[in-house]
Amino acid sequence: MDLDAYVAAHHAQWHRLEQLVGRRHLTGAEADELLDLYQRVSTHLSVVRSASPDPAVVAHLSSVLSRARLATAGKRTGTWAALGAFFTTTFPAALYRLRWWWVTTALANVAIAFAVGWYAYRHPQVWTSVMSPAQIESFVGTDFEQYYSEYAHLDFTGLVWTNNAWVSAQVIAFGILGLPVVYVLATNVLNVGIAGALMAYHDRTGLFFGLILPHGLLELTAIFVAGAVGLRIFWSWVSPGPLPRGQSLAREFRSAVAVALGLVAVLFVSGVIEGFVTPSGLPTWARIGIGVVAETAFLLYVFVVGRAAAARGATGDLTVRDVGDTLPVAG
Repeated sequence: MDLDAYVAAHHAQWHRLEQLVGRRHLTGAEADELLDLYQRVSTHLSVVRSASPDPAVVAHLSSVLSRARLATAGKRTGTWAALGAFFTTTFPAALYRLRWWWVTTALANVAIAFAVGWYAYRHPQVWTSVMSPAQIESFVGTDFEQYYSEYAHLDFTGLVWTNNAWVSAQVIAFGILGLPVVYVLATNVLNVGIAGALMAYHDRTGLFFGLILPHGLLELTAIFVAGAVGLRIFWSWVSPGPLPRGQSLAREFRSAVAVALGLVAVLFVSGVIEGFVTPSGLPTWARIGIGVVAETAFLLYVFVVGRAAAARGATGDLTVRDVGDTLPVAG
């Protein structure tokens, strides 16, 4: 192939593609022309590479096509814009879409915790069979309260944040199996219920709720959300609906990643409350009030911001461009 003749024959098209790529705004006709030229120049590059791979021509065409590809696919938003979109659209939309799953999970777990606490309160052998009198006295008298002030505030915040994030990650990761999620959640509510019964039995109910509620409202909600996400992952392949099992499972896993990332921020807030507010010298009503405000803010975030995001079509899943192609589903 005569490379000089080939370049001369197609140079006008290459130059025109460069012009279109360099423009900030394109009309509809120009956008169609850009797509057509992109396909044509791609063919030209393939011909040059196979017949007469001149390095200068190959490099030039590759550069033009690379810029054209960006122009046709669209540019990514910046990091801060993407982060803002995540917290104003993706995360709240995912929470809103799964609202009935985590609300049901939360109500069920709270009911079980109170049932366990009531049973343990009426049957003290639940703890006397595994704890000595000295251990019970130590737990009720000092250990439960000192747990929140044993470490420096900042260190304790990091400790509980890491622990809660790990628990949440477990229930999401084990979601595909189903039963491990139930086990983790059940273990958590059993411990809370028995601890509450033990404190109530020794007339320390006010202290128990005064230390649990400030951070526990938001913290437990986050864990229940994570548990619900895990259960939804499990259900996505048990009952995939109109989607193939693989696509249904993939969609829920992608949403689960969004929820998991968002819960890191939620658990950080609850960790700050547990590290700085719970052990503080504030009156009990003030500490609990802070917890109620944090929980209310989360619920408003879901049911106001999340609902608005869902109304715009957001689901918490990746965009079509990020997901890629999927197999068509029969109607």
